[in-house]
Amino acid sequence: MRKIQFYIALYIAKILVIGLKIFDREATQLPGKVAITLCPDFLMRIGKPKTMIAVTGTNGKTTVCNMIEDFLKDNNYDFIDNQLGSNTNSGVASTFIKGANLLGKQKKDLAVFEIDERSTIRIFPYMTPTYLVCTNLFRDSLMRNAHTEFISDMLSNNIPKETKLILNGDDLIVSNLAPNNDRVYFGIDRLESDADQFENIAMDISVCPKCDSKLIFDFVRYHHIGRAHCSQCDFSSPRLDYEVTDIDIEKMRMTVLHNQKEERYDLINNNIINIYNMLAVITILKEMNFQQVEINNTLKQQKIVDTRYDKVIANGVEIITQLAKGMNPIACSRAFDYVRKEEGNKAVIIILDDLHEAANASENIAWHYETDYEFLNVDSIKQILVAGARYLDSYVRLQMADISPDKIVCQRDELSLVDSLVIDNVDKVFILYDLYSMDLKNQMKESVKNKILESVKIGEDDGE
Repeated sequence: MRKIQFYIALYIAKILVIGLKIFDREATQLPGKVAITLCPDFLMRIGKPKTMIAVTGTNGKTTVCNMIEDFLKDNNYDFIDNQLGSNTNSGVASTFIKGANLLGKQKKDLAVFEIDERSTIRIFPYMTPTYLVCTNLFRDSLMRNAHTEFISDMLSNNIPKETKLILNGDDLIVSNLAPNNDRVYFGIDRLESDADQFENIAMDISVCPKCDSKLIFDFVRYHHIGRAHCSQCDFSSPRLDYEVTDIDIEKMRMTVLHNQKEERYDLINNNIINIYNMLAVITILKEMNFQQVEINNTLKQQKIVDTRYDKVIANGVEIITQLAKGMNPIACSRAFDYVRKEEGNKAVIIILDDLHEAANASENIAWHYETDYEFLNVDSIKQILVAGARYLDSYVRLQMADISPDKIVCQRDELSLVDSLVIDNVDKVFILYDLYSMDLKNQMKESVKNKILESVKIGEDDGE
């Protein structure tokens, strides 16, 4: 009976896939959702590829998956992935459905999956990834993710024991996931920009998870990323298998030490978050026995997808769009930190209201007070413009960061915000946006570009 149930679910889902393709709607979790509804153990019964790479973590999992997939495509590997679908159980099921034949067997031997941390409880009981990459674990939306301990416990309790882990060794929470699994660690040696003391508001681990004694940090990179050891027991950051020993921003190159051998890779971005993402990709590909030359030849040609980061230049002014993620204090703090450290005079447009949550919006605004708005209080930032439903909350938080009201523009309407942008004596305009504000971000980018070009035209006319 269960077998018949499975085949009914598979065939109905296959028909849905065809129908959605006809209407040009491939990026959907609907077939998987229907299949799981009709056959609750559908994920267990559907055939799996021989090798499955899974990527999870609070930030960076989409970027890491995209880079892995681009490498595999460039090197003519045939695989399935959920790049166009959801990173939940229904999205994974949809991917398996599209890659399966009418008997439910997979037609391809390789798969790459982005998996939401909370969805592992619904996915890992039914599939065993060959490799699992975990980029980091931070506090996220309270409404969605509760607390990092809740997420890390969920992962540790559900990761199959046969899965090999590729872990960020500079993240004290990540490095302790599923302690009995085979694993390798990646990380970055101390940088000149690292500190001895904490600068961020949010700190997700400060006591030893083994004996509850105080942790002593050897250096702090940001939040709980860095190296530490316990003041009372033998707990410490792990020894790294893949370690970046040098980052040359001028030459856009980094050196990775593995098995006492140094290898050099070209950087595709100077943001420390993306350097970690790139290192995660190098680590998984090396573990799959790919060589430095073929890895670097592909990676150096890549760029961060423009849904995460993009830069255009209009009359010498850089317009930089960067994902910051509303309700995520760590992602926002990293974006603010990146802006303050960039050279030149800057204006910053902030649109962080989570439109995806608008229908069931939370009244909890605690994330604003865990986000380092103080990073925006630097002389090189000449103007800060904020819009959206929570604009007044943002205004209060900016004032608490002791930012001069003369620099701040806050209003409800997003689309007219660019009207207040002052571009005189500005080298860069940053647009920081939420994951579900892509259309709004694109409109703002075009508005900023048009305003810069229009100012040039007006200047030329005045000169005549």
